[in-house]
Amino acid sequence: MLSFQSLQQPLKTTKLIPLSNSSSITCCSNFKFNNHRRKQSSLSHRNDLTIRAIDAAQPFDLESKIVQRFEKSSKLKIAIVGFGNFGQFLAKTLVTQGHTVLAHSRSDYSHIAHDLGVSFFPCPDDLCEEHPEVILLCTSILSTESVLRSFPVQRLKRSTLFVDVLSVKEFPRSLFLEVLPPEFDILCTHPMFGPESGKDGWSGLNFVYDKVRIGNEESRINRCDRFLKVFAQEGCKMVEMSCGEHDRHAAESQFITHVMGRMLEKLSLESTPINTKGYESLLDLVQNTCGDSFELFYGLFMYNKNALEQIERLDMAFESLKKQLFGQLHTVLRKQLFGTEAGETTVP
Repeated sequence: MLSFQSLQQPLKTTKLIPLSNSSSITCCSNFKFNNHRRKQSSLSHRNDLTIRAIDAAQPFDLESKIVQRFEKSSKLKIAIVGFGNFGQFLAKTLVTQGHTVLAHSRSDYSHIAHDLGVSFFPCPDDLCEEHPEVILLCTSILSTESVLRSFPVQRLKRSTLFVDVLSVKEFPRSLFLEVLPPEFDILCTHPMFGPESGKDGWSGLNFVYDKVRIGNEESRINRCDRFLKVFAQEGCKMVEMSCGEHDRHAAESQFITHVMGRMLEKLSLESTPINTKGYESLLDLVQNTCGDSFELFYGLFMYNKNALEQIERLDMAFESLKKQLFGQLHTVLRKQLFGTEAGETTVP
């Protein structure tokens, strides 16, 4: 019988030769034992290894799946209605942040949408069948009412969030409350910038919003917050303000700015070899304001009840300034002609 020590000796033969039954058993025993030793040695080496990158080695582990699920839950499916200049401007950032963006417009922007990574739908019914979480209205002020009244809202989920980005706020607020079913959420916003002023980023730029009607469910509150986070994430200064207060401030700031820019455009101002910093600022003002359509300017006037008051104040201010100038001129002329100022008498 073979001893245990003899089993530890390696096989000396390298050629296969006919063996008896007992020799076959011995050879098989040697093979199994040596194989067992190799496995034990391999296991001992594995115990010496240190795993340093388990996440890289296991991309589908639980932690990775949780992160992916969280990232997906923070993203929105947003449908832009009105895919013109401003709609495309917003879509670039939305896509960059990882949101799913759909678009519809009266004009065919399918090629531009494809380049931006946006799904374009010529038919609004097909767009609604995709059940977006947010309808982002980027139409002009003048066309907003007709677009909203003809939009197939009955094909949307009843809790869909409607958002506008118009430069006036009381008008879309009243329109949304009148036209949309009470189950729909309403968020009125105004990004106080555009493709020109926001071309280098949105950091520090004002974003005004009013949560007109948001449901009490946690999911609906969370959805509204996730949409606002789009702008907060880009560094915007988030300003919560009622629609009425917004329109009062906008008439005194944005509308006045557009009026002055349009007035200066009528003067056909041109750059000169001796521009001052102030004059260059005026030229920039003309470029920024007149780069927008006149339709926008008219909408700022037509749909903000405070705008007419500002026009009247501008007119009175200009008349007051002319009186001050001509009054001073009258004093100078009188002195040149009569050697005295108004109210003075010459004593002989």
